[in-house]
Amino acid sequence: MRKIYLWFALLATVTVANAQLNTVDIKSFEDLKSYFKQDESKQIIISGHRGGMMPGYPENSIEAFEKTLSIIPSFFEIDPQLTKDSVLILMHDDTFNRTTNFQGKVKDYTYTQIKNARLKDREGNLTNFKIPTLKEALDWSQGKTIFQLDNKGVPYATYVKFLKENPYPNVVLGLRKDEEVAYYAKHLDHVLFMKPFHTMNDVKSFEKLNVPFNRMIAWIGGEVKQEQKEMITYLRSKGVMIMIAIAPTTDKLKTDLERARGYIQHLITRPDIIETDYPSQFINR
Repeated sequence: MRKIYLWFALLATVTVANAQLNTVDIKSFEDLKSYFKQDESKQIIISGHRGGMMPGYPENSIEAFEKTLSIIPSFFEIDPQLTKDSVLILMHDDTFNRTTNFQGKVKDYTYTQIKNARLKDREGNLTNFKIPTLKEALDWSQGKTIFQLDNKGVPYATYVKFLKENPYPNVVLGLRKDEEVAYYAKHLDHVLFMKPFHTMNDVKSFEKLNVPFNRMIAWIGGEVKQEQKEMITYLRSKGVMIMIAIAPTTDKLKTDLERARGYIQHLITRPDIIETDYPSQFINR
């Protein structure tokens, strides 16, 4: 049985410069599929939503990724968006207002115009960290971690062009609909896909696409529900990992104690992957 340890507080005092990174080294698509092949003997994988969030480390920043990896192995959900001149950068909102010292919409700026913008951390404190491009983030990630790319309105063809020109082995595309899976499966042969599966009807609909299960990760919601047991058992029999995302729910609880209790309950239900704003508060051994 997997042993699971939960650490809280003081973790942000670890300095990246003096810490050895906990890495996940993916060298090929086969490595990627193997890493995400469901197996009860594997530890629960902790994924950092928007790269993880700690004081002083802005979301969707290379510095936040590195900080998290100084504490725990993780992969990261990130948010690419297009600038006015079609450069893919990491930015969750469609404006710069909340997370930088710039104002206005991402699509209204060229990359040159925002190149020297400074990022804010979750508390709104301005840092010296800059907005990374998707390519800069992926170049940095080689031999270190995996990125799940959320789609903030990036055209399908743009992702296909980028990922064909830059065939990184450590990319998962976060999708929402079967039609997206069908499109990307047709045009890209070296990425995995994550999409929602809530009921067996979703599974049956997906099976009509004739996309191999070994290219899929199943997001089932914010918790493991009893009524999903049949679906979960079936997906796991196909080697598919089950992921829950708790950023909108448990991560929003007010106190450390409330969140700790919530995290423990999620761990007891044993999903294969937990996506959280606070990956540094989970340590798997």
